[in-house]
Amino acid sequence: MIHWLQTSTGGLLTLAAVSIALLLLLIIKFKMEPFIALIVVGLLTALAAGLPVGTIVGSAQKASDSLLEKGFGGILGHITAIIGLGTILGAILEKSGGAQVLTGSLLKAFGEKRAPLAMGIAGLIFGIPVFFDIGIFVLAPLVYVAAKQGGKSLVLYALPLLAGLSVTHAFLPPHPGPVAAAGLGWIILMGIVCAIPAWFIGGVLFSSWVGKRIHIPVPEDMIVERTEEEDNNLPSLKLVSLIIAVPLVLILVGTFGSIWLPKEAVTLSGIAAFIGTPAVALTISVLLASWLLGTRRGMTGKDLGALSSAALRPVAMILLVVGAGAFFGAVLSATGIGKAVAGSLSDAGLPVILAAYVISCGMRIAQGSATVAIVTTSGIMAPTVTQLGFTQIQLALLVVAISAGSIIASHVNDGGFWIISRYFNMSVPETLKTWTVLETVLSLSGFGVAALLMAVV
Repeated sequence: MIHWLQTSTGGLLTLAAVSIALLLLLIIKFKMEPFIALIVVGLLTALAAGLPVGTIVGSAQKASDSLLEKGFGGILGHITAIIGLGTILGAILEKSGGAQVLTGSLLKAFGEKRAPLAMGIAGLIFGIPVFFDIGIFVLAPLVYVAAKQGGKSLVLYALPLLAGLSVTHAFLPPHPGPVAAAGLGWIILMGIVCAIPAWFIGGVLFSSWVGKRIHIPVPEDMIVERTEEEDNNLPSLKLVSLIIAVPLVLILVGTFGSIWLPKEAVTLSGIAAFIGTPAVALTISVLLASWLLGTRRGMTGKDLGALSSAALRPVAMILLVVGAGAFFGAVLSATGIGKAVAGSLSDAGLPVILAAYVISCGMRIAQGSATVAIVTTSGIMAPTVTQLGFTQIQLALLVVAISAGSIIASHVNDGGFWIISRYFNMSVPETLKTWTVLETVLSLSGFGVAALLMAVV
């Protein structure tokens, strides 16, 4: 029996299924922290597959050779600086009033009748540098004001904003899921290409339809009046737009500079590669934001330090989950499960992109966390993708498909579900009819675009 588990395709696939089932059981039934569950299941899977103890955990003299340290170190060395810098950038934009400037300008430009569309675009833009829940906390008061002025259901204004925040969180760096999965340049490009149609279908068409059918009033205690001093001390729209655009532009320049620049321009190509490195691009952006939105507007170095420290505290758990997920993926690769999955998919004729999406959907629905779904699915699929030799574009589209699966059917096991229910004055049934369906529409739309593109590249 043990020999069959360790050597046969059927045994390895069985081991993979049992491992995933155990992982979900620990997270859902026993409420174990996901990063601990991933480590436990990774260790048990490695032992069940017959991997030597030295391979799994190394030795006292050389622990760095272990799957445990290589799994954690390989991914965290890549993403820690990016996620940390992205978090600080978002905190500075929030503290300076950049969100209010952006949303207020869009509301003025689109007018009262198109206020829901303005809120959706605000979610798309502001969702790039800030995490999903932070975007809700910062922009929700502006949604209340727009809904109060429009005299219509809060749902009509909230869902477009949530759609924008959701697709950027799922599909674009510097958010943890896309960053953890693969290289950033092509993911930014493919993420945008897939996110915009998904946002339009879910955030504009569906939100407009459901917002006319479910009426949610704006609670009076949700309206927060801003002081005249706060309104007079806001940054300009041009400045806020510049700060948000800089990291994306630099990363894209780094990714495609070597293609666009002539071969003779070796120096320019080197400069583009340097400033386009994600960590460098975000460092430049953070320094610009610290100066333009912080120091020049009266914030001291101590203020900026305190702001950064407070913003970075929640990041620790995200990094632990991502690192543990990478270890789990390294175990699956070392056991040969990846080759078995690749062979089975090939024999069954099931497209890899569809398999990745289905696995990610299952992980999301079962345990609630989008980040855990992306990291775990990426770990499961990584050995298979290595065997099939995907191009960078195909890999980016696969990441988008996994990310699309990670946002499907948000329900009661997802912390975001309860944040939205509370912030937008909805009961559980109302949240299921609006937010849960919206996430499913975004997921299916994003995957549909990614699958179509995968068929032609």
